[in-house]
This record gives sequence, structure tokens and C-alpha cells, in this order.
Amino acid sequence: MEKITEASSAYNDLEQFSTRALLEGINAQDQLVPIAISNIANELEIFIDTCFERMRQGGRLIYIGAGTSGRLGIVDASECPPTFGVAHGRVIGLIAGGDQAIRKAVEFAEDDINQGWKDILAHHPTPLDTIVGIAASGTTPYVLGAVKSANEAGLLTAGLSCNPESPLSLLAQHALTPVVGPEFVTGSTRMKSGTAQKLVLNMISTSLMIKLGHVKGNRMVDMQLSNDKLVDRGAKMVAAELNIKKEIAQEWLLKYGSVRKAIAAYQNQNHNEHL
Repeated sequence: MEKITEASSAYNDLEQFSTRALLEGINAQDQLVPIAISNIANELEIFIDTCFERMRQGGRLIYIGAGTSGRLGIVDASECPPTFGVAHGRVIGLIAGGDQAIRKAVEFAEDDINQGWKDILAHHPTPLDTIVGIAASGTTPYVLGAVKSANEAGLLTAGLSCNPESPLSLLAQHALTPVVGPEFVTGSTRMKSGTAQKLVLNMISTSLMIKLGHVKGNRMVDMQLSNDKLVDRGAKMVAAELNIKKEIAQEWLLKYGSVRKAIAAYQNQNHNEHL
């Protein structure tokens, strides 16, 4: 199989480029990524709607990948609890080589075709769960083995890669394949391919969380108040929704622990006072 992600860059003699020329070349290539993603909008829509039907019944979203792909899945999964207030474990990120591979590459971990499914089994998967295999090349054994076993176990599967007709695209029930073309530095899939994966994962998780009710209007009403910045943001949301002073809004927010609960409690009190 010819891998577009490994094809030679459209640029040569990069070491002779000025800094400005390097920046302009990288930026010109990056601008191709959103176009590639727009070309898979139909596939994304169908997958997200199918995944949502399972998640509304309690299913989980599980990302699995190796190297950069695995790290991107972990980033997206780890941001869901603080952003949307969902329980840890609702969206899971798994990487070949385990947690130590988040910071430092684990040699040959991605080549074990059986380990991916073993890592998923540790989370006691059910047919309501969804597996998203992430691999820029679409050939990573760790990911392929996991998706194959997930199919056999009746889980919903998607494959996010940047090579059309890759083994992952053919194996997964839903092929999500933004074709971004050769990288600026030949084979460096942390660049355009990684950017495409990051954007697609954002689209998947954010769309699902909105559909699951964790956003009201355009606000993260269930976000965790884990630092002063988020408390301040939450207070502004409550104040804007209720048309009250920010100081009062913050008191209600801290008392009830979330934007949603603070708004509901305040509205409920005002309703009772007018009965």
C-alpha cells in the first residue's frame, strides 16, 4: 500500500530555507488540513450520530493509538471531565506502552497486535462502548488488533487515519480519513496528520458532549471549578444568564458547585418567592 503520509515532501533542501520561508511553508501546508476534514463531514456526521445513540444509553468513548496519535487521544479524553463535567472514564484515552509512553516513546510498543485489546479489556468493555482507533498511517498493529477484536465483541468502531484504503480504514466500521497529503518534513506525521487528528477528535467529543446536554446555549454549564480562572468564568456565565451581579453569581456558583446547578437553584428560589 502506498502511504501518502510517507510520501516525499513538496519542499526540498529545507536546511537552506530562511526562518521566514520555513514558517510560510509550514503554514501553507497547515491550511490544507481544514479542507481535508471538510471532505469527510458526511462520515463524521454518521459516526457521531451512531456513537451518540450508544453513549446516551451509558456507553463510553475509548480512543486508542500509539505515539503522537495516542497522545492526542489522551489529551482529548482528559479534557472532557473538566470541560463538560462528565465522570472520569466516560471518555478514555489509551496509548501503546501505557502511561509512561505519554512523555517518552516506548520502543516497539506499537508493534504488539494483541496488547491494544488487552488494554481495552482492563476497562471491561460492553457492546455500548465505542472504540476510535487513531493511527496516521492506518497500519499500526497495536491499533489494528484492538479494532479487530472490538468488532468481534460487538462494539462500535471508527478508524481515524490519513491514508485512504489503509488497513485501519478497511477494518473499522466507520472510516474517518482526512487526506492531508505529504508532510512538510517527509514522514513527520506529528505535523499535518497530527493537526487533522486533533481537530477531528475535538469535533467528535465536543459534538457528543453538546448532544448529551453538557452545553446550554454556548456555555459549558457542567464544567468543573478546578481553578480560579474557571470559577471566574463560571460566575460570569451565571451572572449573564440570571442578569445579576457577578459577586452574587459567584456566591451561588460556589455554593452549588456548577453553573447549571447555580442557575437552577437561583431560578427555583425566585419562583418560590413569587408563589
